[in-house]
Amino acid sequence: MDQRPPPLVEIDNLRKRFGTVQALDGVSIRFEPGSFHALLGENGAGKSTLVKCLMGFYGADSGTICIDGRERAIPDPKAAHALGLGMVYQHFTLVPSMTVAENLLLARSDIPGFINWRQERRDIDAFLARMPFSLDPDAPAASLSAGEKQKLEIFKQLYLGARFLILDEPTSVLTPQESDEVLSHMRSLTDAGRLTVVLITHKFREVQAHASAVTVLRGGRNAGGGLVAGLDADALVDMTFGERPAVSAVARATQAAGNKYLQLRDVNALNARGAHAVKGVSLDVAAGEIVGIAGVSGNGQRELVEVLAGQRQAESGVILIDGRPFQRSRAALRELGVYLLAEEPLSSSCVPSLSVADNLALRDFDVAPFARAGMLVDRAAVERRALDAIRKFSIRCAGPDARADTLSGGNLQRAVLARELSGKVRLLVAQNPCFGLDFSAAREIRSRILEARNHGAAVLLLSEDLDELMELADRIVVMLDGRMVFETSREQAVALEIGSHMAGHATAHATA
Repeated sequence: MDQRPPPLVEIDNLRKRFGTVQALDGVSIRFEPGSFHALLGENGAGKSTLVKCLMGFYGADSGTICIDGRERAIPDPKAAHALGLGMVYQHFTLVPSMTVAENLLLARSDIPGFINWRQERRDIDAFLARMPFSLDPDAPAASLSAGEKQKLEIFKQLYLGARFLILDEPTSVLTPQESDEVLSHMRSLTDAGRLTVVLITHKFREVQAHASAVTVLRGGRNAGGGLVAGLDADALVDMTFGERPAVSAVARATQAAGNKYLQLRDVNALNARGAHAVKGVSLDVAAGEIVGIAGVSGNGQRELVEVLAGQRQAESGVILIDGRPFQRSRAALRELGVYLLAEEPLSSSCVPSLSVADNLALRDFDVAPFARAGMLVDRAAVERRALDAIRKFSIRCAGPDARADTLSGGNLQRAVLARELSGKVRLLVAQNPCFGLDFSAAREIRSRILEARNHGAAVLLLSEDLDELMELADRIVVMLDGRMVFETSREQAVALEIGSHMAGHATAHATA
């Protein structure tokens, strides 16, 4: 880690346009040396564009970037790195088969043709000894937990000499305990004056718990900010959205759970590599309840959803829906009222090149009133339904003929919601439905899920956001290494206990 103090970074009147969209409209921010500075804003507010201009991925149309009082041109990421700027991305970039030490060395741009491992290990060991948290340099990256992998990603940037570090949604794959541990360590480095951290996050709690300063972007402009100690959550919400959003009109209905609409008995499934991903899962979801499955990414959740969506064949076990064996067909899913909100909707729930109207029709284009004489699609009926869905679900788009891949993440998820909640929903399977969405879009989607539950739907909610599960679920089950290892009711749920089971640090309690 570079022993020089972190730089003063000043952004003045930065502007950037993409076609007709003004992504940055005169943004000015001062990042004090040694600060832990959070960057907040809705999707499309300009956060990613701002840091990509700072890291040299984009060139600004106008404005200046000054490092330690000197204006700098940053034409590419290599130039940013030379100035001590680094960035850690949401997804891991490690080589799984390599050790911690080898991954650190691989990050360098000046790897020698012949590696003197004795000297390199002395340098790496000395570097790791200066860090506030530790990793075994001989451990393969594949053996690390998600929290340890995130630490290694941070180590890579610090090893390269970063003194100004941007963290892009760094806790999206971590348990709450891992998130707090990583961010606490980063705060200790800033407090010691060894590093400046810029945290991009959607989680107000992380800002209030760890950041020293905050800047809020709205519509490509600086909407306010200041020292976190002088701001409460209400003030952050006001700056983010212009006014405090109305509390959701959907209240949790007090009702007795109905019949067991979804029943899983000893279900097993393989992943794409042929390894066991779902291992003996048994679970019931009753009509009128939300069962939340908590777990760090990669513990079999995706494969379980694919089995329930009919996209993956279970190797063994029994799946009953409304007491009947599960059939993998569109007709059977439609008859039983089974609907799905998958993560990454553009790649898993939509056809990017098709229009909004056509994507909304994927469920029922072949049945009346949208089909005549067998498979003849009634375009007028499809468009009428699309216009109604756009209005009811507040889908912001150029119209029903707009391509799906032109929509923002929140609006694309609203379109999927409009399609998946258009019929009589009896079973709703939702996987990370709010991942990457801003506060406003997430609040709306959660309200729709709760509304489906209140109307008697059985809801299986798989989420890596424990706050989301604590808010919505009637019961929470933890999935670890393909198995259900712990269960608790809403009334008895304790975040620390659930997080411990998610990380595999607690004694597993098998569910009945």
